[in-house]
Amino acid sequence: CKRYRKAAALDQLNMHIPKGAIYGFVGKNGAGKTTLIRLISGLSEPTAGDYRLYGISYKDKEIFRVRTRIGAVIERPSLYQNMTAEANLMQQFQILGVPSYETIPQLLQLVGLSDVGKKKVRDYSLGMKQRLGIALALCGNPDFILLDEPINGLDPQGIIDIREIILKLNREENITFLISSHILGELAKLATHFGFIDNGRMLKEMSMEELRAVCRKCVRIEVTELKKLILVLDVMKLDYKIISDSSADIFDYVSVTQIVMKLAEEGCDVISMQERDENLESFYLNLVGGESHA
Repeated sequence: CKRYRKAAALDQLNMHIPKGAIYGFVGKNGAGKTTLIRLISGLSEPTAGDYRLYGISYKDKEIFRVRTRIGAVIERPSLYQNMTAEANLMQQFQILGVPSYETIPQLLQLVGLSDVGKKKVRDYSLGMKQRLGIALALCGNPDFILLDEPINGLDPQGIIDIREIILKLNREENITFLISSHILGELAKLATHFGFIDNGRMLKEMSMEELRAVCRKCVRIEVTELKKLILVLDVMKLDYKIISDSSADIFDYVSVTQIVMKLAEEGCDVISMQERDENLESFYLNLVGGESHA
C-alpha cells in the first residue's frame, strides 16, 4: 500500500515478476504504475505491506546491495544536456563506483548510439534520449531493469528501435524487465507476462499464453433460449463458453447455416452472430469495466 494523505496510490497490490520475464505493467495514467516503480527502485517506501527483490525484503539492510543489480528509467531519463552520450555514461560509472570505462563503447553500440560522436544530448531526438536512458540503466550490469513508459512520444521508428533493444537484452543477456505502459498494442509485441492495474489495485496477472487463450478468435451467438443453444452445441461437439443467459462464444469453426437450421428445429431463434478477435486493449477495457461495475 502507498498513500498520499487520504489518497491511495497503491491499494493492497500484489504482484510477482518471474526471473527472465518481460513483465508488461498495464494501466491508464494515474493507475499507480509509476508509484510502484518508484517503490521498487528505492525512491519511495510503502505506507504498509512488504516487497522482496531477489528474496530480500526492502526492510533488510541487504536491500542496498541488492539494488545494485537493478537499472531504471523512470518517467524521463535523467541526462546532462550539455554533455555527450559518452560523458553521460562516464558520469554514471563514477556514481556507481565502476572502476573502468572500457565497456562504454559496447553500451553505446548496443543502444545504437556509437556514431553520435561529440554531439551534445540537448541536440538528440526523443528516441535517442530514450536509448541513452537505457544505456545509463545498463551501466551497473543489472539483471533487472525498470522502464516507465519507455515509448511515450516516440515516432514509429523510435518505437521499433526500443523494442528491439529490449528483446535483445532479454534474450541474449537474460535481463528481466518491468515495463509500464498504456500503449497496449506495443506491449503485446514484447511482454511474456502481464499485470493489469486500476486505481492502485491489481486486477489480474497472467502469462502471454494465458492471454492468448482468453483472446482467441470466436463467434459470439445470441439466442432466445440458452438451454436449446447448449443442447445444439453439445450435439455438434463444438468448443464453447457461456457468456450470459442468452449468449455463448463458439471457438470451433461453425457453419452459420447449419447452426441456424439446427436451432430452428429446436424452436430457438438466433438474435445475432458476430466474429470476435479480442486484443490486449479490448481485454483490458473489459477487465476494467467488469471491475468498476462489479
